Amino acid sequence: MSHETIYQSIFVQGRGALRHELHVCLRSGRAMRRNKKWVTSGHGMGKIRDMVMITERPAEADDRAVPGHWEGDLSKGKGFTSVGTLVERKTRYLMLIRLPKGHGAEAFRDALTKWIITLPAQLRRSITYDQGPEMSEHVRFSVDTGVEVYFCDPKSPWQRGTNENTNGLLRQYLPKRSDLSIYNQRQLDAIAKSLNTRPRKTLGFMTPCEAFAEAVATTA
Repeated sequence: MSHETIYQSIFVQGRGALRHELHVCLRSGRAMRRNKKWVTSGHGMGKIRDMVMITERPAEADDRAVPGHWEGDLSKGKGFTSVGTLVERKTRYLMLIRLPKGHGAEAFRDALTKWIITLPAQLRRSITYDQGPEMSEHVRFSVDTGVEVYFCDPKSPWQRGTNENTNGLLRQYLPKRSDLSIYNQRQLDAIAKSLNTRPRKTLGFMTPCEAFAEAVATTA
């Protein structure tokens, strides 16, 4: 029995008298289960030039053996407001990036560059991203930072599963259809800290902060 079958059964049972009581307890707050086809439908992504696909990503990133490989995305809100997200694959450490100039390619490149160069060189090895147009300046970004960028296949969010899962957790703090421009960087840092200090089973119940600090210490 697949996990999707279990989810569908729970949602079907919840359509009676307890429907509201059930779905309000979910982090997403959704009353209906969206199927995979709906979730992975087109996002209006255009072709980005000179992409290096995820199949070319080094094995050390695939198996999370070495820290410094990140997954990136945009958490989008009302209108054209958005917040950049970066999650480190090995430690699940999250960084949130305020985008005061929007998420056009040049503005996003500048904001991402500013954040990534604050990391030790050993912890900025690569970023895996979807084919969103905000990453169209990826070649310039790699030249400026030395960080390789790898792109996922279209309609394949599971190829950035760590980031997708983190974005789901993030919606507790940054709900969909909310104006994300009202958050300053200090507030975003506080949200990231809340998630980074949450113990994770996948980390042996260490927090991402603890795991990241350990990674920094071992790569110094």
